[in-house]
Amino acid sequence: MSLFKARDWWSTILGEKEEFDQGCLCVADVDNSGSGQDKIVVGSYKGYLRIFSPHPVKPGDEVQPEDLLLEVQLREPILQVEVGKFVSGTEGLHLAVLHCRKLCVYAVSGTQGNVEHGNQYQIKLMYEHNLQRTACNMTYGPFGGVKGRDFICIQSMDGMLMLFEQESYAFGRFLPGFLLPGPLAYSSRTDSFITVSSCQQVESYKYQVLAFATDADERQDTEQQKLSSGKRLVVDWILNIGEQALDICIVSFNQGASSVFVLGERNFFCLKDNGQIRFMKKLDYSSSCFIPYCSVREGTINTLIANHNKILNVYQDVTLKWATQLPCIPVSVKVANFQDLKGVIVTLSDDGHLQCSYLGTDPSLFQAPKVDSREINYEEMNAEMKELQKIIREATKTQDILPESEKQRDITVIADVSPDLDEESQAIDSEVKAGAVPSVTVKITIHSRVTAQKPSLAVCVQAPLAVTCDQFVFDDLEPDSSETVVVSVFLKENCSPPELEGTCMVSYNIPTELNPEGIPRVSQCSFSLPLKLVCFPAQPSKAANHKLTIDTNKPPISFVTIFPDFVDPSEGDQANALGFQFLSGSKATLLASKTSQRYRIQSDQLEDLWLVTKELIYRLEEHFKKQNCKDFACTFSGSIPLQEYFELIDRHFELRLNAEKYQELLSERAVQFRAIERRLLTRFKDKTPAPLQHLDTLLEGTFREVIALADAAEENQASMFQAFAKLKSATHLVIMLISLWQKLSTDQVAILEATFLPLAEDTQELGWEETVDAALSYLLRTCLSKSSKEQALTLSSQLSMPKDTSRLKKNITLFCDRLAKGGRLSLSTESATQQAAVMPGGCATIPESDLEERTVIPGSTTIFASHGQTTKQKSKPGLSEDAAEETKSHEL
Repeated sequence: MSLFKARDWWSTILGEKEEFDQGCLCVADVDNSGSGQDKIVVGSYKGYLRIFSPHPVKPGDEVQPEDLLLEVQLREPILQVEVGKFVSGTEGLHLAVLHCRKLCVYAVSGTQGNVEHGNQYQIKLMYEHNLQRTACNMTYGPFGGVKGRDFICIQSMDGMLMLFEQESYAFGRFLPGFLLPGPLAYSSRTDSFITVSSCQQVESYKYQVLAFATDADERQDTEQQKLSSGKRLVVDWILNIGEQALDICIVSFNQGASSVFVLGERNFFCLKDNGQIRFMKKLDYSSSCFIPYCSVREGTINTLIANHNKILNVYQDVTLKWATQLPCIPVSVKVANFQDLKGVIVTLSDDGHLQCSYLGTDPSLFQAPKVDSREINYEEMNAEMKELQKIIREATKTQDILPESEKQRDITVIADVSPDLDEESQAIDSEVKAGAVPSVTVKITIHSRVTAQKPSLAVCVQAPLAVTCDQFVFDDLEPDSSETVVVSVFLKENCSPPELEGTCMVSYNIPTELNPEGIPRVSQCSFSLPLKLVCFPAQPSKAANHKLTIDTNKPPISFVTIFPDFVDPSEGDQANALGFQFLSGSKATLLASKTSQRYRIQSDQLEDLWLVTKELIYRLEEHFKKQNCKDFACTFSGSIPLQEYFELIDRHFELRLNAEKYQELLSERAVQFRAIERRLLTRFKDKTPAPLQHLDTLLEGTFREVIALADAAEENQASMFQAFAKLKSATHLVIMLISLWQKLSTDQVAILEATFLPLAEDTQELGWEETVDAALSYLLRTCLSKSSKEQALTLSSQLSMPKDTSRLKKNITLFCDRLAKGGRLSLSTESATQQAAVMPGGCATIPESDLEERTVIPGSTTIFASHGQTTKQKSKPGLSEDAAEETKSHEL
């Protein structure tokens, strides 16, 4: 046992019942602060990632909360953490986290706090690689002598070395004679990987040999390797050490050769670059971890070796220089620099005891006692206490989260949309094929009541709409001052927008006494764009593929009254048909019945019905609101066009699948292109010229394939954008029809919109189909469940791209069916339980055959059909179906 104990400088216990191992500890300036102060990065097998910046703690005191910079739970166990230059285009340090089946690279950044809560740290995922094999450990370095970058090599459990050149996968090679994985390290001086095999041998493999060896996409036997065109993987040198190794570390503290340190179970080895033994030390204990940390005297290296007796030994080559007692058995040890204190020993045990300590003994500092102590004045203390309590009571009178100044609106934003289109269009770089693309002016006024620092304005409209300028930066605003800007909105892409709305957001800082730099605030407002921005009057069309009928409880209104900007005033009250020609080329027609209280909207495309239907209902509501008519209502009694809606879903999903295929093909061709480049480079560097064997032709052909695939992927991306815009328009239409059909409240419509429109943009990682399917599954198992058995079902916590859309379409059909049977949307658990217990009278149970039967909607004139079945309309009383359809066409 050691006479001296390691002096505790800072320590903490990580989590509860978490496990750690050798690769779970890393020390580096991971946030690129440039102060020279290291941070401690710790990952656990429970998936917790923690970053600490230790500060000295007095004996008996607890660790301060601000020492923990970041704590985030990743969904998978963390096998190893490393810090290096892993992102292309920058030499900043990034954090690599190795999971069992995934490699993630994060950027750690800190934001200076604007209030007293301190700085904020966050991690941003730069890229990730999904592994085909289960990982064991990894190493990194400038493979191949690359400058300013670090590549990563991962060793799998079945003996495959997977090499990643930052954001791309390079190649994979199987180690010969592999049985169990061992420690792995990279030597930048010799450009080789060093490991210890199950034969208890230290083996070294050159990077160039790995790069040109036979590809390891799948294992090959010896005969197949002989017949293959690649080279066989040959070991550079081998050294038999006669025991299993715990860890390997390669260091070079001077300009001379580097040293390879291997820690065995009972021996400690130091090797040269070529595998020759420089020295070895027989240990009298069972070691747990080690690290070579410096070179005090030229030609020697100091090493820390910890053992299972809780002893940390300091060696200079083979000479024991110091021994100290640790409070636990470490599985990993590092040396770091904190706050001008260099050489702090950082240890981590398997149960999460993280400690920063130093060697030696504590000096005994004499502190003279206070000569005289001032007597306590209890009257002054009571007066001060009453004053403080009064301040606390005044501050806690209002329970609002936002301060008083926010409720009075420090900055007011007003957006005024011009009623007329611009005489001279301001559209720039528009891809619309129409002759003239109109634009409309939006005047935005910012009025400030107080002093506002660094105000900036952002004008946002959803694609395919665009603005002439979307970002503005102003000087500091004085009290009772204002700023005005003018922008123009126009249609940029060649498709109809799903929404004719925009948002203005102003971000600024309000200075306070405690924080002169200002507290960040945001003010915003919304504005609506006119329909004539995306369409213009046209001749009505008699025939159309899609038709919708909206019923009202008031007599029909002349289109001259509600659509004065689309109807010629000379037509008078006789205009009961109105045509809309969209800039994208499609057309929609609006018809008003002369005898009934109905309006019909028809078009050849389902998505084109949305904007006209929305505008019709909005203008009707505004018209009757001006007449103080409060009982006006619109209803929909037709069938929900699910069949046409499913076709748009299938089209969008098909383009997503194509995008995934193009991405895979591009990745394959890029790997092939880099492999050909490496072989050409080797031929060009060879001193003896050799024939190229048509490698230049193959390189040119691969390059053309990459360019063609990139063009095809870009074209598919444009098509997917238009398909998503059409899908959003059709989704808005379906939501409106369901709300009119079931007479849903505002809160229920909000639930519908959150369910069917969860994403503003569609990506390959998180798409519309899987998000909507998860939301529908939740509703079907809560407020729309038919039994407690369905409520007990658990939902998957991970969203992934489905194989097809059959499940989504089934859930949409089931959702509409349960609404038709009396189900009500609600997010509260109690209402869902009561609804499952008491169903409306006359409602039959939903059949178990996945909606193979059709259901009659109560109070409806149609029969709702599931996907894959036709929709039949019920004729009027006393008329046949043909006669009823002919009568309806005559009325409209």
